Amino acid sequence: MKLLIISHTEHYQLPDGTVVGWGATVRELNALADMFDDIYHMAMLHEGTPPLSALPYTAQNIHFIPLKPLGGKSLIAKIQLLWHMSGVIHQVFKYLKKVEVFQFRAPTGIGVVLIPLLTFFTRKHGWYKYAGNWRQQKAPLGYAWQRWCLKHQRRTVTINGFWPQQPKHCLSFENPCLTAAEYALGAEVCQAKSLDKPLELCYAGRVEFEKGVGTFLKAYEALDPKLQQRISTVHIVGEGKDLETFKAQYRNQDRIRFYGALPGNRLFDIYKTSHFFVMPTTASEGFPKVLAEAMNFGCMPMVSDISAIGHYIHNGVNGFLLEAPNAQEVTNGIIKALQLSPHMHQAMMKAGRDTAAKFTFEHYQKRLKKDILEAPNTFKNKDGL
Repeated sequence: MKLLIISHTEHYQLPDGTVVGWGATVRELNALADMFDDIYHMAMLHEGTPPLSALPYTAQNIHFIPLKPLGGKSLIAKIQLLWHMSGVIHQVFKYLKKVEVFQFRAPTGIGVVLIPLLTFFTRKHGWYKYAGNWRQQKAPLGYAWQRWCLKHQRRTVTINGFWPQQPKHCLSFENPCLTAAEYALGAEVCQAKSLDKPLELCYAGRVEFEKGVGTFLKAYEALDPKLQQRISTVHIVGEGKDLETFKAQYRNQDRIRFYGALPGNRLFDIYKTSHFFVMPTTASEGFPKVLAEAMNFGCMPMVSDISAIGHYIHNGVNGFLLEAPNAQEVTNGIIKALQLSPHMHQAMMKAGRDTAAKFTFEHYQKRLKKDILEAPNTFKNKDGL
């Protein structure tokens, strides 16, 4: 069986010709390679230097099909998307002839056109993955249109979270991010982790005010000096439009470290030594993979109850849900976390590991095979919408 994946995942070409892509997606496809004879990944090829988190494909049966980078909020970007859309459509239907199954990853600019076309003009087996907030209020028009098309569709759609009145063809699916070896290593890390040692806090993701980075750092500063002394390091990992602002603001804070983008193995090293992952985000989220990765290594989340986050993080069970994404709530949350008994700390880490198990590649492969690839009447959309 051959699979075509259509996405907006950023890719770059190194000087030696090697193509690298966004690490999380590349790891997922590498894990899927054994399930298919060939995988064609049609996605955006950008110019410039790739981020440190970018990875190459390791499976020989994965073939990258480059697309011109399209999409954006500006009027010019939207005009360019429409101008080049005919070439994208030609590529998509060319490669549909080579495969038995397709997956389209939404939301993305090209999805405004491609989702209706795939719905009405191909009878190939296929499914859609919606990676954003399935119940986002005041979503951009393009996102709202794609979501409407997917809600009124016969093919399977995988989504983040569990929602009231969820259509039967929309399956709640966890996005995988952990190998079997990484999951096993997490057990060893958790067993050795305690709150007796100097504590470490961390955040990983886009470094922006909207993601709660400023709120997190303000809350840390508001801690009583004695409590601050218990925290040896605050790790901030990632790039973003506000990174330089934060670096300048906290340049005299020796305990706050900014790393920029990091490869996955170095990010995991930070999770291994960190005790709490703090993200008081106000941004529209699906379910960030970083939370599952952190929980696997005993780094408990302290997060906003937004979108699907509260479907997996349960307050006082496997993490802390903030009542409001403000600095006072985060400060109170940190104080509460520092007061955990050794027994409660271990129990919450174990519960976090139980949640993380749903985000292993092994679990994903089993669900993909059972609920999508082998499910009867999953794919063909004979009647359109």
